[in-house]
Amino acid sequence: MTENNNRINTNLLDLSILVVDDELANVTLLSKLLDIAGYSNVICTQDPCQVLPLYQEHKSDLILLDINMPVLDGFGVMQQLNEFTHNSLPPIIVLTAQHMQEFKQRALDSGARDYVTKPFDTGELLSRVRNMLEVQMAHKFMQHQNEILEYNVEQRTKEIAETRLQIVRHLGRAAEYRDNETGLHVIRMSKMAILIAQSIGLDKSQCDLLLNAAPMHDIGKIGIPDHILLKPGKLDANEWEIMKTHSAIGHDVFSDDDSDLILMAKEIAISHHEKWNGSGYPKGLKGDAIPLMGRITALADVFDALTSERPYKKAWSIEKASNYIQSESGVHFDPTLVEHFVTLLPELTQIVEKYTESKE
Repeated sequence: MTENNNRINTNLLDLSILVVDDELANVTLLSKLLDIAGYSNVICTQDPCQVLPLYQEHKSDLILLDINMPVLDGFGVMQQLNEFTHNSLPPIIVLTAQHMQEFKQRALDSGARDYVTKPFDTGELLSRVRNMLEVQMAHKFMQHQNEILEYNVEQRTKEIAETRLQIVRHLGRAAEYRDNETGLHVIRMSKMAILIAQSIGLDKSQCDLLLNAAPMHDIGKIGIPDHILLKPGKLDANEWEIMKTHSAIGHDVFSDDDSDLILMAKEIAISHHEKWNGSGYPKGLKGDAIPLMGRITALADVFDALTSERPYKKAWSIEKASNYIQSESGVHFDPTLVEHFVTLLPELTQIVEKYTESKE
């Protein structure tokens, strides 16, 4: 919304009035009458077929409309305007020599706001014009205020969403530093997760959320003591139990926010170590009871971990890691996801190669 769009015309005399009558004398009379009254934005036409184009161009605030006209009568004009505005007509005052009630009723039913018969009292007509324009101006003001409010709410919502996303990303970086990660792991695994999600038919909005939520899967490691998290050797039984609490810690980190992004990050944090056969942690969930995003993240996370070099192991080959993933179908991983994984292997390999850790 631009600065110009943030203002509306509050001068009644500047509002746009469209005069429609096939008789030149009537058009001339109305034009002069409105001019003397101070109205500066009056458009006139004797051709009813030009009403819609003129309205589209000038967005008239009021239309003074005759009924009996050749080619297209006033009812036809209102029908065109109704179709164009989706039954949201501008104010219309019908000016006609027709005194019959059926004409008046039909005009009002067609969308006219007022019905004035000729010959008319000029003072009365100008009062009706002024009243109608005041109502229209009030309507436009309220509509404009609503637009401003909607715009401000939309902008504020975007700001909050962006702030939330930045906080989540910073939290992810914090977890990476605690775990001695370079950051490329979460880039690779999140991109792998998106490929799998797209392959099974998830829509763009879900995939976008996953792209930003998946890197948060190990956020709970910020709560694991260094002597356990950074231990170069194998963890003992007690240390392993402490290490496993990072899933619940990650879930708790995001517990006070109900945005879609945070809800997904929380879901992934608590479920990405669950296994298809129920032998995972922290809840021992089995099969479809494991949230889908957690299942997808688990597969991408393990595949990348296997194909990455770590202080305690060398990187596995793509073939060896792929064979392992397939051997864990129905055990650790969702069998359907594994099937998609196999078909996506060339694209997954490209991700591994593109975001390879530096050897320096």
